[in-house]
Parts: sequence; C-alpha cells; structure tokens
Amino acid sequence: MDFLRPASWEEALAAKAEHPTAVPIAGGTDVMVEINFDHRRPEYLLDLNRLGELSEWEVGEDSVRLGASVPYTQIMEHLRGELPGLALASHTVASPQIRNRGGVGGNLGTASPAGDAHPALLAAGAEVEAESVRGSRLIPIDEFYTGVKRNALAADELIRAVHIKKADGPQQFSKVGTRNAMVIAVCAFGLALHPETRTVRTGIGSAAPTPVRAKTAEEFLNAALDEGGFWDNGKIITPSVAKQFADLCAAACNPIDDVRGTASYRRHAVGIMARRTLTWTWESYRGTAAVTEGVA
Repeated sequence: MDFLRPASWEEALAAKAEHPTAVPIAGGTDVMVEINFDHRRPEYLLDLNRLGELSEWEVGEDSVRLGASVPYTQIMEHLRGELPGLALASHTVASPQIRNRGGVGGNLGTASPAGDAHPALLAAGAEVEAESVRGSRLIPIDEFYTGVKRNALAADELIRAVHIKKADGPQQFSKVGTRNAMVIAVCAFGLALHPETRTVRTGIGSAAPTPVRAKTAEEFLNAALDEGGFWDNGKIITPSVAKQFADLCAAACNPIDDVRGTASYRRHAVGIMARRTLTWTWESYRGTAAVTEGVA
C-alpha cells in the first residue's frame, strides 16, 4: 500500500487524477476501521490532513460552505444556529474522540446508508462541492447517493466542501441505536421546516440501500399545511395529519433484516421518529412564528 501525502489541494487533485483508485483519508474514522478488519486493502491512500482549508468553514448570507474535514465537534460548537439539524446529528456520532476527527466529507465519501450526517443534509437540501483537475461542480444531495456505499463522484474527483442552506426554520434529528454511544444507527430521521418556501424536507438513514427522502410524505404534509393555513395561523397540527405523515415516511423505507434490527422494526421506528420530530419542530415554529391566531 502506497501512501500519498500532498501538500496542497492542487497536488491532491493531481494525485487523484494519476491514481484514480486512491482512497482519500482525512479523519480516517471509517477508512482505518475497514483496513484494520481487512475489509479494504487499497493500492494507494491519499492523505488530506495537511490541507488546512478542508477544515475551514464560511458562513455566507444564505448558506454555509463547510469544508469536507471540519470535525463534528466544530459543527456542534460553532454552527448550531446556522445548521441545527446537522449539529444535532453530530452529537450522535460515535465518541468524543471520533467527533474530534471525523467530518461530513468522510460520511459522504463512504456513502453508507447508516451515516449520521446524511438525513440532516437531505432535509437541509445540501450540495456537495466536488473537484478534479478538470474543474469543479456542485452535486445536489438528492443526486449524490447512487447505491449501497456508492456516490456520484467521478474516479478523479475529491470532495472539497458541502454547501448547506442556513436554517430558516426549526430542524430536528432522531436516531435509534442499540446503545447511546459508539453505535451504528439502526435507523435515523431528519426533518427541516422551511418557512420561507413553506415546505418541509425529510431525510431517512439506515432504512434503505441509500439515504433517502420521504417525498410522498413531504408532498402530503406540504399540501396539508397549505390547505389548513397552518403556516399563518400557527395552529397545532392535527393528530390525523401527523399520523398520515408518519405512515408515509415509514412507507418510504426499503430496509433489510440485519444484526442491528429487522426491516419491520425499522419501518415502525421511522414512523415514530417522523411523528415525534414533526411535533417537536412544529411546536418550535409555533413558539417563534409571527402568527396572529391559533397559538396557545
């Protein structure tokens, strides 16, 4: 196994172009586990740890440009207001040591359906900034996941950053695991309210071959909130609407039975998480929205 250690981003892109099979390593929290258990034996490792720009972020007027290697701890400490869903998801990642090393770029590169960042990124409507010696492009998060642990990156591309819209409404993240730390998700769910566009977005993890959105559930809830005038009147969402939303989220799953949980349990748990996160986010919206009636 050869170890490539570029000193600049340009050198990294050149190395990836020359060795397309090279596996990038930054935090190493996924890659090293696979190597240690002999699940992967790449010909080249491409070390990105000398590239400080990957650990930087920039807060713009409408979005955050998050470097691929920004540790989860930094997201939790500095970006909770702008990216509340991702900050909540970051809290559930493994242990403090891994949260100090791991970043969103690694989650995206691995593209495991159980990655904790994926539901929050889907719910927020993120874009992945990919670059090669040929140029750069933004990949919408909905188009990024192409299969089990597969993504839309070309062989010579590296993830440079993730562009995430700043929250304009409440966001939530919920995860089911067999214990409270150092655990791979049995299933996970992210929800984001977008009052500016009067839409709701979801993200489901570890309940399908790839991270997915519950688009039918979103369409149903968007219509129900619009028809009932909920965005303006701030009324409590009726139990029947919440149940239908939860059922549609569960139906969006395509899970498997494995050592962490059964397919039927995952569907059930996603439905429960969908109903609960909807309740939490809507109560938060009612508490802050400028509505004139219907607020307790």
